[in-house]
Amino acid sequence: WSSSDPTLERHFRGHRDTVTSVDFSCTMKQIATGSSDSCVMIWNMKPQTRAYRFDGHKDAVTSVHFSPSGHLVASASRDKSVRLWVPSLKAESTVFKAHTATVRSVSFSGDGQSLVTASDDKTVKVWTVHRQKFLFSLNQHINWVRCARFSPDDRLIVSTSDDKTIKLWDKNSRECIHSFYEYAGYSNHVDFHPSGTCIAAASTDNSVKVWDIRSHKMLQHYQVHSGIVNSLSFHPAGNFLITASSDSTVKVLDLLEGKLLYTLHGHQGPVTCVAFSKNGEYFASGGNDEQLLVWKTNFDAAEFGDGTGQQHRSRSGTRAPTAHITMSGASEVSRPDTVPRSHSRNGNLSRLGRSQTHGKPSIASSTSNAHPPYTAPLPSHPQESASEGGLTSTLEHIIGQLDILTQTVSILEQRLTLTEDKLKECLENQMELSARLQSRDEA
Repeated sequence: WSSSDPTLERHFRGHRDTVTSVDFSCTMKQIATGSSDSCVMIWNMKPQTRAYRFDGHKDAVTSVHFSPSGHLVASASRDKSVRLWVPSLKAESTVFKAHTATVRSVSFSGDGQSLVTASDDKTVKVWTVHRQKFLFSLNQHINWVRCARFSPDDRLIVSTSDDKTIKLWDKNSRECIHSFYEYAGYSNHVDFHPSGTCIAAASTDNSVKVWDIRSHKMLQHYQVHSGIVNSLSFHPAGNFLITASSDSTVKVLDLLEGKLLYTLHGHQGPVTCVAFSKNGEYFASGGNDEQLLVWKTNFDAAEFGDGTGQQHRSRSGTRAPTAHITMSGASEVSRPDTVPRSHSRNGNLSRLGRSQTHGKPSIASSTSNAHPPYTAPLPSHPQESASEGGLTSTLEHIIGQLDILTQTVSILEQRLTLTEDKLKECLENQMELSARLQSRDEA
């Protein structure tokens, strides 16, 4: 075991069915999950702190997403609606019917002002967060739309559908800029790299593909899972990608080296969702076993520290975070225009420590001719000064308060509309009663 290996930190149980979606708040204090049990749950990372269960949806929850400020959680459901929740004990929410069929995904824009939804009604829709006003619809898919996401700069939208296409849209012109085609299966999940220069897709053909959105070329093609890939998430620094699969594993891919880094065994049965925290320090996975597992990343801190590259390792996440590690072999990564497959060396790693290997592992040497897939420089995260941190914190607090205020106003508006409707109904009943009495008097 190495200090740079991921470790299982927490596991949460509370859902009564498959965990379908997971997301971290920006503060890392809360994690939101959606489930086929129709509930949204908010878990607190602080030990011995109770979770919140939000009931409101009439059918399975398919997707959850925190607003950038962390003061709202959006959830999508098979009941055709989207709900916006304030993630606190009161569980206040506002609901709107977003589509005419199951809503598969919901996601906030980077500025927190808009929402994008994807549905089995074959459309992608964009809404305002304030008052949930419908803005426009993107209609070129010819089958169910599984997932839709905004680009980091909010100028583009990417969507993936059972029609075997991944479409890139210009948010302002509302035009489809490009369609990427899947030939063997379709993609369950798609997302933008933090740099905004490429996208990754998790496919039903058991593979993960990375495309450049400017040249439209496939940069990487990972064939490392033995089951459908259900979800993926980029590390905020852009160097790693985690994937969740029906083969019951979570895998960590090193994007710069173009290889498989870790295989994590923690779930019993398919792993349905995965997400990095906003700072990349943690990642979480949910599955058919109704569990939420939270892992400490570790590998991003010691990136290529010994200069020899890292071998692929397989890790079992049992209930105790001190699970043993075993070396695993024959990982397959195929890259267009380079060596189609590379194999890591078989070896054994005892509970006490890593076995010694001499020289570079074969997987590192066989991909040494591969260039990093991103032509744009990877985003850097310089340390903010104390004053900047304070200002950011204050602004985030103000934005958060505005979010809550918007939400409260929206809920009040709904209640007012409900009251007005009831009042109208009462007046109509009264008029009908008066008319009847009058006609009876005349008779």
